[in-house]
This record gives sequence, C-alpha cells and structure tokens, in this order.
Amino acid sequence: MSHPKIERFGTSGFQPIVSIIVLNWNGATWLPKCLASIREQTLAKNIETIFVDNASADNSVEIARELLKEFHAACLVINGQNLGFSGGNNIGAEYSTGQYLFFLNPDTWLEPDCIENLIEAVRLAGADAATPLVLNYHDDSYQDMGFFGFDIFGLPSPSKPQTTMREIFIAGGCSLLIDRALFFRIGGFDPEFFMYSEDADLSWRVWIAGGKIIGVPKARVHHRGASTTNPAGGEKPIEFRTTVEKRFLTNRNGLLMLLKNAQHLLLLFVPIQISFLTVESILITLLLRQTSYFRKAYLNALVDCWRLRHHVLRERRRVARFRKRGDFWMLRFLRLHPNRWFEIKRLFTFGLPKIDSRQH
Repeated sequence: MSHPKIERFGTSGFQPIVSIIVLNWNGATWLPKCLASIREQTLAKNIETIFVDNASADNSVEIARELLKEFHAACLVINGQNLGFSGGNNIGAEYSTGQYLFFLNPDTWLEPDCIENLIEAVRLAGADAATPLVLNYHDDSYQDMGFFGFDIFGLPSPSKPQTTMREIFIAGGCSLLIDRALFFRIGGFDPEFFMYSEDADLSWRVWIAGGKIIGVPKARVHHRGASTTNPAGGEKPIEFRTTVEKRFLTNRNGLLMLLKNAQHLLLLFVPIQISFLTVESILITLLLRQTSYFRKAYLNALVDCWRLRHHVLRERRRVARFRKRGDFWMLRFLRLHPNRWFEIKRLFTFGLPKIDSRQH
C-alpha cells in the first residue's frame, strides 16, 4: 500500500479537543453542506478537520481542497486506493492530534452545537465513546441513536427515540466519537472488515476493554444514509436498493464480530446467526428469483470467514490481553427487538429491494 498524499491548511501546532475525520468516496454532492456544518460548530476553534479521500473518481478532492482552505485547522489525506471504511478511517486517525476522534460520513450535516454537546455529555458521564441523535437528512424525523444491544440472533438491536442521555451497545459509524488513546489501544477499526459492521466490532471492544458508550440526544446530526448503494431520490430515499457486495460484507462481518469478540457463552450466537442467515438468504433468493444471490451474499460470506480464521484467532488473543468484561457481563445488552424489523418496515414502504451486482 502506497503512502497517502498529505496537504495541511490553517493553524498548526495547536492541541484540538477533537479531530473530525470525514471519510469520502465519490461524495462530492454532499461535501459543501457537510464541511460547512463543521466550520459553523460552536467549538470550531478547537476542532481539527481531517478529510480522507478513498480514491474518488469524481471531483471530491478538488471541492474539499477549496473548502478546507477556509478552516481553522485541516488536513487533506488522499489515498491511492479505496481502503474501505475501516482502512480509510484508520489512516485519518493516524494523522489526528485531538483528544477525541469523531468519525463522520460525508452525507451528513451537524447542527451548530452538536460537537459541544457531545463532548460535554461524554465528560459528564465519564464515557469513552458516544454517538449523537441521528435524524434524517431532509428533516427532523428520527433515524437512530446507535444500537441499544444485540437481539436473539446476535445481531445489533435497533434503537428507539430518546430524550435523555443513556448507555448504548454500539455507536453508529456515521457519527462516532471515541477517545483517541482508547481507539489505538484496542486496535482501531479492523481493516479486514473493509466496510459494514466495523462500528459494532469497535464498540464491542470498547465495552470489553472496560469502557463506556453513550447516546446523546442533545447532540444532533442529520444523515442521508446509503448514499452510494441507494442514491435515487437525492436527500430523501425513494426506493429500497442494496448491493450483493453490501449483503456479503454485512453477513460476513456480523459473524466475524462474534467470532473475534465473544468469549465463550456468546459464541452460541454463531450457529444461531448462521441458521437465521440461511433462512433469510433462501427467502430473498426465492422472492427476487436471483439464484446467484444465495451463493454470492451468503455462501461466500461463510467461505470468507473460514479464509480469515487465522486473523480471527490472532484477534481473539489480542482482545484477551485487554479484556476486562466477559460474556456474562455483556448479556445486559441482550434485547428482544429484532435487528431486521427496520428492513421489514422498508419492504412495506418501498416494496422488494433492488439488488445491484456492482462493487466498490
């Protein structure tokens, strides 16, 4: 892997409270509003902005370069290849200097006091990581506030609207705040995940290491979501579209997360989740009449988990070295609310999903 190209703007040598890392891949459409919302933060003079581009084919770099020239302190990181969510954000973290890291998707915009409220809540609660209240991009309707726990299949359990700060199991990757020292101590994002479920994997390790994650409804961010896999409609999705690659990575990474982080008892979720995914994949294959879906999105996910078995074993040994909480402690996050309920509701809204075979 070649070294990225680095360009710096604004003030250097100061100690920011937070480094905001915006990872981009062909997101030129969203950048002006996203970056403007960072400049307008009440803590703007205490923010370092790191824009990481994952080899975009559009004019993202040119747009970002012009906008970052007006920032108090900023860094443009240009990768020579697409390293995915995990690798790209890890690169951004390496060039950060803030006490906290805030990973932010480009298809977002922050309300002016978002970062200030988030930092204040983390310090007040003695937390190590957090996510703001995530609203839909075009209005104030609720999207999520991370994930409150895991369901009976070992999949992340969705959140519900909240008015008060609370502990959560997973800080959502579109807007994830974490103590920088802890991020590096527990190994950052797993590069093997590439994208999807990497936020769940990182959050599990935060709790394992003795940390604490909170959701902060007073801090508000607006998020489009799935802007590359489901772009139709602009600011507001008008269809249910996904890709075979996304389903493959989501299935594979959910299993990898369990295999890496479960100590003993929670490893029982592995066969349970495999059984669930088998049934789900067969049903989707029949509904869509795409016989290749089962192989590409499901069987290939299992095969790739086996391919990564040595990585899993290395990660289990590494996690064991900083583990402070075991499976029985983690059972407090078990929820009955099923992970797939959100997708079932989307079926009633948009109908059967359209599945593309294209890849990043």
